[in-house]
Amino acid sequence: MKIRIGVSLGIDGDTDPSALAEAVAAMEELRFDSLWLAERITTPTPDPVPGLGFAAALTRRLKLGTGVMVLPGRNPAVVSKQLATLDRLSGGRLLVTFGLGGEASERAAFPIPPDRRRGDVFDESLVLVRRYVAGEAVDGVVVGPPPVQRPLEFWVAGTVPAAQRRAGRLADGWLTSLITPDEARRGREVVEAEAERAGRRVDPEHFGVSVAYAEKAIPAPLQATIAARRPGVDPATLVPVGLPAAAALIRDYVAAGFSKFVVRPAAPPADWPETLVAMAAEFLPLQA
Repeated sequence: MKIRIGVSLGIDGDTDPSALAEAVAAMEELRFDSLWLAERITTPTPDPVPGLGFAAALTRRLKLGTGVMVLPGRNPAVVSKQLATLDRLSGGRLLVTFGLGGEASERAAFPIPPDRRRGDVFDESLVLVRRYVAGEAVDGVVVGPPPVQRPLEFWVAGTVPAAQRRAGRLADGWLTSLITPDEARRGREVVEAEAERAGRRVDPEHFGVSVAYAEKAIPAPLQATIAARRPGVDPATLVPVGLPAAAALIRDYVAAGFSKFVVRPAAPPADWPETLVAMAAEFLPLQA
């Protein structure tokens, strides 16, 4: 199993070009597998499409992940054109993970018809994006040119059983977060069973976890997020404190059958390059 460690700038990432360039250069030099940019409308983190394009121009090896890009409420043809362009400009280094959009306060930015469910719109949109990037004509529209990766793979993010079933039914992989290793193992079983029911297969190495770790105490905003998403769950079981504890948690996820990881400090570090050196020393020996 190929263990791969990527880094997320988190939801508070900086759009200062010098700071972003320094962080990206350090990830490439230290040989992290990938950079991930979250999609958040109301925080300083860079938008994934231009942000990853910026990173693509500065790197040659580092993979570039959308972690996570909201799909429902977007035009599938436009999304397909953006992703195909990013994949071409990066030489085939794009990693795509879609989600429904977890922040209720931001869902107004991705409107869907009032009589529709977001999950149903997601499913329909993902099918259309696949057709567009494959070069099919949809309602007379053909998106071109195609991505370098053929096919361009699409993962689904989420923790709840509905997201697990969706990943099995429609996606090429599952990226989860704020979930224990035992819960992750059970979730993987749901994904695989749903894929079998749909007459398809998810690659055994296409299971990943986004892991936040705290330097000292778990930040209050993250505790609030956990309280809302996982009521009654002790945050300490989901967010390790310290790099050694984070590495130990990753090893537990590996034992549960997961091999792809997106790691981030729970709070924005004062110095990304310095932080990345410490992260590399603890996490990169896990890559195999």
